[in-house]
Amino acid sequence: MVLEISDSIEAALPFPPEQQADELFKELAVALYARNALSFSKACELSKLDRVEFGQLLARREVPRHYGEKELERDWKYASGE
Repeated sequence: MVLEISDSIEAALPFPPEQQADELFKELAVALYARNALSFSKACELSKLDRVEFGQLLARREVPRHYGEKELERDWKYASGE
């Protein structure tokens, strides 16, 4: 998939040119995660941040983590060595 950004939008971005792509990926990942369109791990992948860094970014943005039964089960299995 290719995402095209017009020159006028690129010029309006508040990020230095060398950081624009990275910052856009972070913004998109946070927005999609907040809307429940991406899982935490897929949002991490899109943002190009590890789980800790992405969690910290969500905290700074005051975006609540989605933590349901599926995540609890996964974490329980991991913690118990299954």
